[in-house]
Amino acid sequence: MAKKKERLNVVYSTNPDFQFEYEEDEQPDTLPVNQQKLYVSIDRKQRGGKEVTLIEGFIGSEDDLKDLGKMVKQKCGVGGTAKDGEILIQGNFRDKVCALLEKEGYQVKRKGG
Repeated sequence: MAKKKERLNVVYSTNPDFQFEYEEDEQPDTLPVNQQKLYVSIDRKQRGGKEVTLIEGFIGSEDDLKDLGKMVKQKCGVGGTAKDGEILIQGNFRDKVCALLEKEGYQVKRKGG
């Protein structure tokens, strides 16, 4: 049974046959690898001066994003995270990440310096 917070547009109903409408999380379809255009940059903002490699522009489901993030983290041998359509890799690995993604078939653009 879904939580009350997930019910849409109804506070109370006296109709015994009433069916509640529930929110549905729609996962966007993941584009094929050759149609993905990813942007790779170095970011230092709000990270205590530490550098992270930021991969943006992924269009697809969260699971596919996490799989891509896991592969990049393993190949670089570092930690990171994949959420909100972005992949963060700890450290300055922009050149290595660009080469890895191009080898996998992604279109890669470098952002910044």
